[in-house]
Amino acid sequence: MPDIIAGVRVPDSAIARAATQLVRDTEDDLLYSHSRRVFFWGALTAERRGLKYDAELLYMGAMFHDMGLTSAYASPDLRFEVDGANAARDFLRGYGVPERDIEDVWTAIALHTTPGIPEHMRPTIALVTAGVEMDVLGIAYHDFTADQRDHVCVHHPREATFKEGIIDHFAAGTIAKPLTTFGNVKADVLALKDPGYERLNFCSIILGSPWPN
Repeated sequence: MPDIIAGVRVPDSAIARAATQLVRDTEDDLLYSHSRRVFFWGALTAERRGLKYDAELLYMGAMFHDMGLTSAYASPDLRFEVDGANAARDFLRGYGVPERDIEDVWTAIALHTTPGIPEHMRPTIALVTAGVEMDVLGIAYHDFTADQRDHVCVHHPREATFKEGIIDHFAAGTIAKPLTTFGNVKADVLALKDPGYERLNFCSIILGSPWPN
């Protein structure tokens, strides 16, 4: 794989290479290629916005952001985003990364499906979500040039059925712990993919609480 894609240099430190290998060994092709694309979209967003960012931290956030969807890192009762964030934190601590940097990566992963908040936070956090939103939702699609989109996708292709495939991966990672979808976008995934799913209602919980008034 080339060192530079769409003008973005891929981090090549020992920790970056180890992270790449771990994710490559853990995730299937769809999630791995998606995670790599998230890094490039995030980096290109930073360049377009004139943001200073740490490429290595962005890479860690992008590569680990969906590890919680894999059987190797999924917990029985935590949101998959938290599982991925915890996996990244453990990995980074093993390399002696400063706790402030680890916190940024952890937060970036934990909040990557929570729109409206990460964009106001530090660059690593904001850019992971920007990369995810571009690759999954097509947000800011036209802010990238056709050459940028083509170059990234030539090296990390989107499967012909990527849209359905990524939804299927989200469903597989949450269907056994539906309570973790309360208040977040993965409730929409289970509503589509699990006929037995019953969506919790925020207002019903308030009205049915033990408080007398």
